[in-house]
Amino acid sequence: MSSMPKLSVFQAAMAQSASEETRAEDLFNKQKTCFASDATKTYEWRIDQLDRLIRMLKDNYERFRDASRNDFKAAVQENVFEVSACIASTEFTKSQLREWMKPAEAPLPKFLAASGHKGVVYREPYGVALIICPFNGPLLLSLRPAVAALSAGNPCILKLSEALPATDELLLELIPKYFEPEALSAVVGGKDVVTKLLSLPFDFIFLTGSVGVGKVVMRAAAENLTPVLLELGGQNPAIVDETANIPDAAKKIVWGAMAWGGQWCTSPGYAVVHESIADQFVAECKKAVVALYGPDPKSNSDYSRVISPAAVERLASLIDPQKVVYGGKSDAPARYLDPTILYPISWSDKIMQDEIFGPMLPILTYSDLGQLLAKIKSMPKPLAGYVFSRNQKAIDRVMQSLSFGGGAVNQTNVFLFIESMPYGGVGSAGIGNYYGKYGYDSLTHAKSVLVSPPDVAIDHLYPPYTKEKVQAVNQWFDY
Repeated sequence: MSSMPKLSVFQAAMAQSASEETRAEDLFNKQKTCFASDATKTYEWRIDQLDRLIRMLKDNYERFRDASRNDFKAAVQENVFEVSACIASTEFTKSQLREWMKPAEAPLPKFLAASGHKGVVYREPYGVALIICPFNGPLLLSLRPAVAALSAGNPCILKLSEALPATDELLLELIPKYFEPEALSAVVGGKDVVTKLLSLPFDFIFLTGSVGVGKVVMRAAAENLTPVLLELGGQNPAIVDETANIPDAAKKIVWGAMAWGGQWCTSPGYAVVHESIADQFVAECKKAVVALYGPDPKSNSDYSRVISPAAVERLASLIDPQKVVYGGKSDAPARYLDPTILYPISWSDKIMQDEIFGPMLPILTYSDLGQLLAKIKSMPKPLAGYVFSRNQKAIDRVMQSLSFGGGAVNQTNVFLFIESMPYGGVGSAGIGNYYGKYGYDSLTHAKSVLVSPPDVAIDHLYPPYTKEKVQAVNQWFDY
């Protein structure tokens, strides 16, 4: 009698949704108990978790790289970046953590300081964190939030994206080998598992995902008044004015729109170009596609694939064949879509109605910067914004007028690589930010404590309230 085939870790997890719900609740209870013991609040515990994460990534570097390639068929550099950036982010946090954990002294009113009082702000972890991971950053958008949570003293559970079977299988195998379940765990599953997780009274929820999922998470969090950090998305503008370096702008915007198969939440969603340079810009974009990916991107290993056949079909449905000036072909079973440039596009075109999330660049034109800014401001706030110009007054006007999560001047996407700058959305693009110290602060509560000498009283607080005591209240506003 032949033996039954052995299920992979991922297959087993997917096949047992009910047991995964039970496992998720068990993990949550273990982490709650661990946090209640105060073990996670020590510097040693936090450093140990970061060390474990670094070891897991370095010991299995090639396996993680290959898993990312299998899930995404991504360019080599993008696979390597996924792993290397997680290691670098964790090592940076390790190097700064002791300083971040120090209580900070706050200025006090002069009379309090003179009488020996001190104001101290402690950063304390919230508790058990749920991190809901997207598909488009297999490691970066799961482990980078975990670094913020663990460094801040929060045990966490990763809810992995079902769209990444190779990466999920590897994480489900390795996390239990490198971490205690009460510190870091991972689960995978469909709607039932997510519903179960969101019903649990987590102390913090971190989501990277769509606006629609963000609303679901925020409603669930409201039941327990749980704080949230939401990294969402939007249609990100790249404004190119008449003074821009046109070949440079075209190459950077095309790369930003096509890298990772266009599936990065900060990818330029569209370019809007001054009408006087539009034709030149379009010509340079077409040159840039060939320079970056060659005449046959489908056979170029430096050009990444789309996450699924269904995603390719959705993207292809957005294309107006009459407006394709480059690309436009797709192969859904191969998860392939040409790097596609569309021009001229209007604000009412179908492709402009929502975030694209694929390797396509619609190009619009404008004649008046003020009218353009008013139009962009009438739309949902984008996660990222870019401006290409040599005119500092125009750059300043865009930066001061437009609200967006983060972005760049004469560049795209690269601000994502900088650990010392905050990353996060605003409005419909998200709530809160992370990276480095900003992530540590977001995953901790600022606890203010006034320390009074045991033998010093603030007499004007106590009755009877004389005229002098009432006047003394003004001292509280003199710093």
